[in-house]
Amino acid sequence: MTKTIAVLHPGEMGAAIAACLAARGSKIAWASDGRSAATRTRAESAGMEDLRMVERALGAADVVLSVCPPHGALRLAREVARRGFRGIYVDANAVAPETARQIARAVEAAGASFVDGGIIGPPPARAGTSRIYLSGSRAADIAALFAGSNLEAIPLEGAAGAASALKACYAAWTKGATALLAAIRVLAQHEGIEPALLAEWKLSQPGLDRRSEAVSVQARKAWRWVGEMEEIAASFEATGLPGGFGLAAAEIYGTLKAFKSNGRAPELQEVLAAIRQGARKRKAASSARRRGARGAKEAPAKGQFKFGTGKIDPSKPHRFLK
Repeated sequence: MTKTIAVLHPGEMGAAIAACLAARGSKIAWASDGRSAATRTRAESAGMEDLRMVERALGAADVVLSVCPPHGALRLAREVARRGFRGIYVDANAVAPETARQIARAVEAAGASFVDGGIIGPPPARAGTSRIYLSGSRAADIAALFAGSNLEAIPLEGAAGAASALKACYAAWTKGATALLAAIRVLAQHEGIEPALLAEWKLSQPGLDRRSEAVSVQARKAWRWVGEMEEIAASFEATGLPGGFGLAAAEIYGTLKAFKSNGRAPELQEVLAAIRQGARKRKAASSARRRGARGAKEAPAKGQFKFGTGKIDPSKPHRFLK
């Protein structure tokens, strides 16, 4: 049976997924109200029908597919739930398992079914490059919509959160390692040993020198990864593991937000310079906080006892001698 699927916020990934579904015979709806010209162009190229208003898109849809920056995923789900959608809600955002479960509770309370999705790979312009993992009671139904398309759909055993957990574990390494290697290059430059480090990598870690340059290719979309790495940090913390890995990567990617609208991939040295500038700001802020803390200790509040001004009663033993 032909399904009508509303794709919310069709960015580069969402539009590519919509094109996969349209090629399989699904009707794809979206709402252009308040969206940018670039988004309109992507949606039109993907064969999506513009119903203009979100209410109309939701009213026509059997399935809603959410593909948006992770920091907006829960808010968007609550908005859809508030509007009374009762079909299948697929959240394919890079969120923590617990965030996925919060989204599930929000949409199921309004009468919808929930499917958790985790996308691995680039926008699926051709077959064999990307996969969407799905979990939840209707995962197999959603996987069937993608059968034979450029996006391989893989149902997982497990409830809501399983697909998001797989995505978080995968991206913790791929995107986390990209940020770590970029930070290492900046540290090596700062200490003046970068040529020696690159030479050692070539000897003992073949290919790592090239891997450390990947950040320049990814810089334009690094702004999206700030929220994703924060969600990964939350995933670690929820398990009792330290989340500092993800938070550090989020901070590194946050220094690259100026590259968001670049028409070209920046050079590696441009990216490292941006990270270096962020490091300088971080160091300055940390120094200011330490100075403030020292000042607070050195300037007792009014009325507080100041050592050296009190009088000692020799008839009473000091407290530390009791």
